[in-house]
Amino acid sequence: MLHCFMQTDILFKRLQSFEFLRGVDDTTLLGLSQQAQWKIFAPNAVVFWEGDVESNLYYLQYGSLKVMKSAPDGRKQALRFISTGEVFNEIGALARRPNPVTAIALEESGLWLIPRRALEEVIMAHPQTALRIIANMADKVIELVAYASDLSLKTVEARLAKLLLDQPEGDVITRRRWTNQTELAAHLGTVPDVLSRAIRDLTKSGLIEMDKQQIRIIDRAGLSKRTGLE
Repeated sequence: MLHCFMQTDILFKRLQSFEFLRGVDDTTLLGLSQQAQWKIFAPNAVVFWEGDVESNLYYLQYGSLKVMKSAPDGRKQALRFISTGEVFNEIGALARRPNPVTAIALEESGLWLIPRRALEEVIMAHPQTALRIIANMADKVIELVAYASDLSLKTVEARLAKLLLDQPEGDVITRRRWTNQTELAAHLGTVPDVLSRAIRDLTKSGLIEMDKQQIRIIDRAGLSKRTGLE
């Protein structure tokens, strides 16, 4: 019971910092945190399946996930990776439509499930919250459009360079599960052999170094040129 209370208190404090909940009073936020459900997912566990009608808004407290889209012929494409601190599944929570993607834990991940009914109570009392959630969804749609454009118009090397430059860790990127060859290839819309050639070319050019623990950006300006944006 004590552990559950401490977890709820952690969520309450995190809700206070969420931009889309700005202006919501602490009493309402406390009620929201008390209605949320805490779950831990093992590596490779499915958080939700494509096609599920999943009515919870998710907050990833720790760990990492990948979001996958499946084709009728069985091919899969990793659309994005979800990192600690992100909120996701707005479509399921607000639109009440089948989820268009599958979410899978890449490592042990702790998530809060905020039920739709609790979120709707907040939105009814604070309509500006809905506008902020919609704005957040719009940002993600723009990201997906840019990602689709990259897949169709840019080389694997350019897509890899952009992915590395976009990482929040800076010039030294710790290699977690999503940075192994298979996951990177899936995210970049290619196969491991083609990805290996791109990594080899960037390494030979003195732009990056890679070992089992880290990816290091040696020449950020040079890597930026390989993205095709300059």
